[in-house]
Amino acid sequence: MLSTTAWTQLRRAAERVPAWAYDGAIALAITAVSLLLGHDRTPVGWSGLDTVGTLLTCAVNLPLAFRRRNPVILCLGVLAVWTVYVALDYWPVVNTLGPLLALYTVASSRPLRSALPCALLLAGVWNFAGTTGHESAWATVLGQSLLYTSVICGFGHLARKSAQRNVELADLTGQLRRERAGAERRAVAEERVRIARELHDVVAHHMSVISVQAGLAGYVFDSDPRTARGALGTISDTSKEALAELRRLLAVLRVEEGDRLDGGDARLVERGDADAAFGPAPGLDQLPELAERVRGAGIAVRVTVTGEPRDLAPGLGQCAYRVVQEALTNVLKHAYPAQAYVTVGYEPRQLAVTVTNDGRRTPVPPGLGSPPPSGHGLIGMRERARIYGGRLEAGPRASGGFEVRLLLPA
Repeated sequence: MLSTTAWTQLRRAAERVPAWAYDGAIALAITAVSLLLGHDRTPVGWSGLDTVGTLLTCAVNLPLAFRRRNPVILCLGVLAVWTVYVALDYWPVVNTLGPLLALYTVASSRPLRSALPCALLLAGVWNFAGTTGHESAWATVLGQSLLYTSVICGFGHLARKSAQRNVELADLTGQLRRERAGAERRAVAEERVRIARELHDVVAHHMSVISVQAGLAGYVFDSDPRTARGALGTISDTSKEALAELRRLLAVLRVEEGDRLDGGDARLVERGDADAAFGPAPGLDQLPELAERVRGAGIAVRVTVTGEPRDLAPGLGQCAYRVVQEALTNVLKHAYPAQAYVTVGYEPRQLAVTVTNDGRRTPVPPGLGSPPPSGHGLIGMRERARIYGGRLEAGPRASGGFEVRLLLPA
């Protein structure tokens, strides 16, 4: 018994053999069988194979090596030579395999409108051959001709349909493969955008706070050591929070199969000896900590909640939190030390989040510095709003300052 590997190797080797080699081998095999049968005991009433009969037998069967090139013409030629063979009173059974294979080739590669005329011609030659002998009754010969040609045409037609389905399936498989590759590229692009958005929100906010506090600490380092120490403490706390969020984001990116992420309580098993835990994504419940951090950077923040607070989907809450975070970061960057107002409204069918500032700007003391403006904040906020079916409006206020308003369906 051959092993599975051996069968696989044999199948692959067979697939590499060209079709004409198969057809040539089949034509030679049918020719050899026909010649052996013709030189065997010929029934009474028919002539045995002589030189002419041998040449006619070769002329009927050897052209089958080229049966795929023009099946209809080949079938007509084979039937014509077979008719001459029968007319010369040779035993018809000797050359029945060749015409049947020629008819099958037509039926398997051409529509029925091309195969049916060839089938009728084969049946006619078959019945003509039946009139030259006395072995079978006319009704038997007619039944055989109709049965054999019908079966051959049926098998050929099924083979043709099967080949067409295989081609269609191959095309569909290729199309699905291309669509899957496109979907994978889109998923990678979307994931890159999401990661870039998260990194921007984390880095921009915390680094803005650190930059302002570092400038403040340097400015009052000699004149007001207590304020400088407070600024350094804020820098320490903010950097720890930034590192924690970055670790959480990177831990999510390193999740492998088998790791569990159960809602807000998730734990990642690292490859080392220790377990690295990371908390849930930030939501509106963490607005007080965010406001306190911004206050430490020198921005007066007032948070107001209207309506009846209710649980939100994690993604929705994170979207609102990130928008507030980015809006406050922009206040810190571009309107320092203005006052900011955050309003969270739990409406019946939507969540409305508004972040405004009064736009008061005072000269920044030398050395305090301010981070350079970035053009990606509003773009990221609008992308987040679109993801959750909401909209974001941002622009200067008539009374001065700037307003960001987020509306999310809830």
